[in-house]
Amino acid sequence: MRLLLGSGGLRSDARRAVYFEEMRRHFDGCDEVIFIPYASSNHSEYSSKISLFSAPSGVQMRGIESFDDPHAAIAQAQGLYVGGGNTFLLTKGLHENGLIDIVRQRVSEGMPYMGVSAGANVACPTMQTTNDMPIVPPPSFETFGLVPFQINAHYHDGTIWMKEGDEFRQHFGETRAQRIQEFHQHNDRPVLGLWEGAFLNWKDNSGILIGGDATVFHPQSEPVTYPEGTEFGPDLITRPC
Repeated sequence: MRLLLGSGGLRSDARRAVYFEEMRRHFDGCDEVIFIPYASSNHSEYSSKISLFSAPSGVQMRGIESFDDPHAAIAQAQGLYVGGGNTFLLTKGLHENGLIDIVRQRVSEGMPYMGVSAGANVACPTMQTTNDMPIVPPPSFETFGLVPFQINAHYHDGTIWMKEGDEFRQHFGETRAQRIQEFHQHNDRPVLGLWEGAFLNWKDNSGILIGGDATVFHPQSEPVTYPEGTEFGPDLITRPC
């Protein structure tokens, strides 16, 4: 199983360089990669935008909306990239097109999977640790379950500050950590908070953190932040590198 799961936040040259290089390595040997744009409402526009943005990686992509049969397209795909956007919208589209089981099967057989933001959320057992608003009701919160833990993309530590002119003032809203602690009041799975620009390169039963930090949450435990280069097992317990 080969997964590349990213948080997004690629608004610097250094972060984009990591994205292009890791994408190139991940899909090495794939003549064409299918892109799933269901996290956006305009599928063809989103597919074109991501294909253009990702061009420096050398990876050739084709939006799944251009196929007559999405299920058959996944069954024959060499690689799969699921883009970011609204996770509720993405999950709804995956279920309505019958793609949950076929993606799970193909990835377990070795097809490389890349997911950024919402695309990383749906690699988990459920999409319940997304930050998004429920703009549409998916049939189920169940997602691919390619990893045994949850991911919170775009994670940041601490409180939120807002800029008004040249001044900053504290927002005093709930932090991401508080939201994840709410999740753990009802769920036992560990959560990986991926900081902006970070990727988890996952192979079979372990993964290495690339490009940024990540914060790990276990129920009834204090969160711990780890740097780039940290290796995790399936329970998000660190392993010696």
